[in-house]
Amino acid sequence: MLISKLFRKAPIVSLKGQPVLLFTQEHGSLLQALEFKKVKVFSECRNGFCGACKTRLNSGSVSYLTPPLAELEADECLPCCCIPQTDIDLELSPKGAEVVVRTRLNKKEVAV
Repeated sequence: MLISKLFRKAPIVSLKGQPVLLFTQEHGSLLQALEFKKVKVFSECRNGFCGACKTRLNSGSVSYLTPPLAELEADECLPCCCIPQTDIDLELSPKGAEVVVRTRLNKKEVAV
């Protein structure tokens, strides 16, 4: 049981079903991680307006670094002050985000 706490899988953050990033503690908050990947998230958090970054959480769960000041529905989160606890899917567009695209290599390209 102790080992599972030490080696917890990093949560995958998806946008409308498209995996975008593997969240690690180095990101700080979910908002910082999304901004790093060039995801368009409207936020006024740094200007003192809480609630502007409110985002629909399609699946998964988050925990808060600080208690949210804005009122939230059960399926919403504030990326500025939360981190994913499980794989999550957000109702944000992946358009323009830096995503990793898998490409298949044929055997000739893989052989060394």
